[in-house]
Amino acid sequence: MSDIAQASRAFASNAGEDRQEIQNYTMNFGPQHPSAHGVLRLILEMDGETIMRADPHIGLLHRGTEKLAESKPFNQSIGYMDRLDYCSMMCNEHAYVRAIENLMGIEAPVRAQYIRTMFDEITRILNHLMNIGTGALDLGAMAVMLYAFREREELMDCYEAVSGARMHAAYYRPGGVYRDLPDAMPKYKESRWHKGAALKKLNAAREGSMLDFLENFTQEFPGRVDEYETLLTDNRIWKQRTVGIGVVDPELAKAWGMTGVMLRGSGIEWDLRKKRPYAAYADMDFDIPVGVQGDCYDRYLCRVAEMRQSNRIIAQCVKWLKANPGPVIVDNFKVAPPKRTAMKDDMEALIHHFKLFSEGYSVPAGETYAAVEAPKGEFGCYLISDGANKPFRVHLRAPGFAHLSSIDSCVRGHMLADVVAMIGTYDLVFGEVDR
Repeated sequence: MSDIAQASRAFASNAGEDRQEIQNYTMNFGPQHPSAHGVLRLILEMDGETIMRADPHIGLLHRGTEKLAESKPFNQSIGYMDRLDYCSMMCNEHAYVRAIENLMGIEAPVRAQYIRTMFDEITRILNHLMNIGTGALDLGAMAVMLYAFREREELMDCYEAVSGARMHAAYYRPGGVYRDLPDAMPKYKESRWHKGAALKKLNAAREGSMLDFLENFTQEFPGRVDEYETLLTDNRIWKQRTVGIGVVDPELAKAWGMTGVMLRGSGIEWDLRKKRPYAAYADMDFDIPVGVQGDCYDRYLCRVAEMRQSNRIIAQCVKWLKANPGPVIVDNFKVAPPKRTAMKDDMEALIHHFKLFSEGYSVPAGETYAAVEAPKGEFGCYLISDGANKPFRVHLRAPGFAHLSSIDSCVRGHMLADVVAMIGTYDLVFGEVDR
């Protein structure tokens, strides 16, 4: 045998031994990765492309929200709630103001309860549109996001019309909501893209009140959801990337404290809006969509079905609100500011206004837990008062935190590309995870 042949055999033999000794390697996924949905850092232990272990490192967006809320009067922390899950703004506010109302023994007027219910469902649609759009983008489908953001813009206009802000609304207040629904919607102005008949068509649904606008929206939205489904539901590439991926069986979902779509996608019919009704949900007619397999595809189908059910609820709220005028905040100057018209002529009302927004109000001593069915799951606020004008303790139950905790159990044995699908289906927003 030639020297070259002997050297080749020796090299091949050594290479085989080296391959047997190769250990798993670790890889950082994020926090800069575009599919990390925020500042998530995963340390993945991998055998080739196969995930052997996933270790989530969080805290890169920690802002000390709970401690900040303990340092300010109760009514000055509502704005912090919007910045937790910044895709589910008013739902976060709802849990916080409900906790304050529990301790103070007050209840918002019926009209305010219907407005809260309607905006909770508007928020749910906003959240799911974001999730489906960005989740599809993660897996290579770009068009869905462009379609989804078309409807998001319309609903964001409703946020802006009632609160003056497109995202961080601070619209819910202890005892009701900031103000009643507006009689007019903002309209598109003439530009080089929108002129004449095209501009008139864009503004056709905006000629009346917000309720008229939403009534028109609820009539058109089911057709828009059909468009999303045309792009995704039977798309073979979408199904190849989601069917059978990230299966969460019912026992695992309960063991990890999952809620929302993560729980219902596994076949467990649990929804606080039905099981522990609050606001006006007891009077609403809607169904709870559930999955069968508990995989990424089932969770996608649940979110699509939930948008259709939210649309039903909004339509019912619009009908009731059109027929039933009334107050939208309690007539209690301890928690509600005087009307601006009163402040023009009454110095006492003006002083009360400044006192309310600078010092706030004292809340009776006690503790409570208030939860809402936020778009991502159960969002709760545990509140302790010692009788002062600021909370003694605030702790927030963020659904995304519980879901992310399970990622190691859910992605082991999957490929690296499947981690992206799982993060998308978890619907993570790190404002609430890190708090």
